[in-house]
Amino acid sequence: MLIDRTHRPWLIFSGAGLAVAAIGYVMYSAMVVGGPRGGSAVGLTYGIIGYAFMLFAGLIGLRKKYPIVRVGRATTWMRGHLWLGLLSFPLILFHAAFSLGAGSLTRALMVLFIVVIISGIFGAVLQHFLPRLLTERVQLETVYEQIDSVRGQLLEEAEKLVADLRSALEGDLSFAEEKQRAMAASAGTVGGLTFASGLGASEFTSQIVADFFDQQLRPFLLHSGGHHCALADKGQASGMFSQLRVQLPRNFWPKLADLESLCDEKRGLDRQRRMHHVLHGWLFVHIPISYALLLLAAVHAVFALRY
Repeated sequence: MLIDRTHRPWLIFSGAGLAVAAIGYVMYSAMVVGGPRGGSAVGLTYGIIGYAFMLFAGLIGLRKKYPIVRVGRATTWMRGHLWLGLLSFPLILFHAAFSLGAGSLTRALMVLFIVVIISGIFGAVLQHFLPRLLTERVQLETVYEQIDSVRGQLLEEAEKLVADLRSALEGDLSFAEEKQRAMAASAGTVGGLTFASGLGASEFTSQIVADFFDQQLRPFLLHSGGHHCALADKGQASGMFSQLRVQLPRNFWPKLADLESLCDEKRGLDRQRRMHHVLHGWLFVHIPISYALLLLAAVHAVFALRY
């Protein structure tokens, strides 16, 4: 969620609400005998309003789960979730008179609330900056759910390129393209490949390409992440392809460049996956703790009002 000028009304409302609440708390603290208490009328007012804002922030989960029920725009709910959720924190602090409480339940509530607020701010910062960073660092951004499919396509393309390289190096035209087979008799060059049948290139060089594919390229393209692979590092990958260029004739270099481009695209997919996990991983902390907070806060309210 990009925090832009559309958030200004919410910022103004939250700032004004905080100012009014803070002034009221200062006046209440100066007037009350024995100091502010959560069980007083003013303290309960802060607690009720703060919990209402917490409930509103928590209801965004239901709004996302049932999008058919059009109760307000999704963007409005998101902005309200952010700003009212933030505003609820100082209101609860005013309710508790800036104390963690005497009981274990109230202390647990305050700790949970602090974790929720910190994780929420962290998530808001991530969602503001990370999508832009993702666009800058991943040139060929893919729909996240299609990353594995695209990775499979990269592997298929690499297999075809390597097969073409080996068939040209070994002079085995049974795997070559139709146009390449037509030129083989005259040792012609098609698509940057000069056939070994005309030049007598060694099978040793072909085996180098095969070993590189089996030991380095295929494992890197086959597995997500691939941090254990040397090709995952752009510098090491560049060095490995430079070594291959030394051992292969110059007219084979365009095919090597194509393979190197596939590795670049695979690194982009891995980078996108990692950034996606960072962008959404914080929710695995924020969401369950938020609902635990709402539940325990309701229990706290019942016990406080009854006993």
